[in-house]
Amino acid sequence: MPPVPVVPCHPYFKLRRLTPHIQIGPEAPSPWNVPNLCAAYNWPTGLAGGGIIAIVELGGGWVQSDMNQYFQSINQPVPQITDVSVDGTQNSPNQSTGSASDPDYEVALDIQVSAAAYFTATGKPAIIRMYWSQDIASAVQKAANDGSDVCSISWGADEATWGTEAADEMESAASDATQLGMVVFAASGDNDSSDGGPTPANVDAPSSCPHAVGCGGTYKTSTVETVWNDSPGQTNGEGTGGGYSTIFPVQNWQIGAPPPPANSPYGKGRMVPDVSGDADPNTGYNVVVHGTTTVVGGTSAVAPLYAGLFAAFGKKLGFVTPSLYQNQADFNDITGGGNGLYNAAPGPDPCTGIGSPIGNKLAALFVKPA
Repeated sequence: MPPVPVVPCHPYFKLRRLTPHIQIGPEAPSPWNVPNLCAAYNWPTGLAGGGIIAIVELGGGWVQSDMNQYFQSINQPVPQITDVSVDGTQNSPNQSTGSASDPDYEVALDIQVSAAAYFTATGKPAIIRMYWSQDIASAVQKAANDGSDVCSISWGADEATWGTEAADEMESAASDATQLGMVVFAASGDNDSSDGGPTPANVDAPSSCPHAVGCGGTYKTSTVETVWNDSPGQTNGEGTGGGYSTIFPVQNWQIGAPPPPANSPYGKGRMVPDVSGDADPNTGYNVVVHGTTTVVGGTSAVAPLYAGLFAAFGKKLGFVTPSLYQNQADFNDITGGGNGLYNAAPGPDPCTGIGSPIGNKLAALFVKPA
């Protein structure tokens, strides 16, 4: 059957809010340069690398001058970036300049975060392929067939919008990709537990697909890390997506994942997200878009952060998620905060999964000795 497009499908990025985050502890929030965030997450260094990073984009675009400016600002070389059109969709920058939902911010965030994370771990410029498509599943299939090693997806929608047929097709594409050795990371959404959907609890696809590593968000300073939620007391606001799937069943490899609340009328299946990382725009990422340094956050930043790290581990790691749950000590457990309907707790939870990365421990797990 032909690919099933996901409409509407939106990127997950948030420009820094003008109203301040409620200060937690003694340290006021401030944005991160990616190398400094990597250091805070105990990133490995000197890895051989070699993994090719695929990034799925449904709109927007990038320009070389922004990349030159950004990587010069953090004293890193510019990565090798190749555009691949899956269905005729092209790199199309500067089409929505001035709009709060300008997808160029998403594209810049994906490239700059993944490449900077990769270089920090390897000392080598990243090789990035940009897959332009109106269908996420088709882009993932193309990336895997092309031999890409990791894939970052920062676009999606709540499961109710996808429907079972399209979500199943997306899962099939992710499963096939992992069998070809490609790791698939997907943002879990930026609208708290509702994911912008029709009820207080909906999870986002493709992050809910069992063969995608769902990436949730935190608020992180150098001393504090909690669940990202700029809309406390609400189920639909600015904060990390997370909850339980209504389409995909419980996965036995999600060791320690708590069941949904008793008698919950919402999802009872697979818990989302699996992992997490800094996402709050108030502790967001400095990126360069349209020639200007801008602070951007959202779970959109977390998928490329992990993609850059795992590309540094080497090639063809495939379906890594069971190994992550078997090695939860390789993550910082996030125990404070909530995303509306759900709250963080010791161990896995439907806000931040098993936690944020301890990079050098994950390298020890996945990098094969020479």
